[in-house]
Amino acid sequence: QVQLVESGGGLVQPGGSLRLSCAASGPIYSIYVMAWYRQAPGKQRELVADITTGGTTNYADSVRGRFTISRANAKNTLYLQMNSLKPEDTAVYYCNAVDLWGQGTQVTVSS
Repeated sequence: QVQLVESGGGLVQPGGSLRLSCAASGPIYSIYVMAWYRQAPGKQRELVADITTGGTTNYADSVRGRFTISRANAKNTLYLQMNSLKPEDTAVYYCNAVDLWGQGTQVTVSS
């Protein structure tokens, strides 16, 4: 079974950037949709962005224009480029593929 491992989180100042990666232990080319979710303290997990095998993307209104999701099937990796980060982007970010989830990576935006 494919396992997902996120990396790239950390502490960043408002306006800064981070790039999250999600490495899969097996091939992802056949997984139609892969996604990034996030969960802030006391809030429900929410969809941030998703991408199909054909490259069609979908973004939450709160991140559209600031975040970019991409996938490199040859590297079995999903990415999330996050620019112009805001304190409200602070959350644990999770990679998702079908019913598989990573362990999450913490993103904290604070001055």
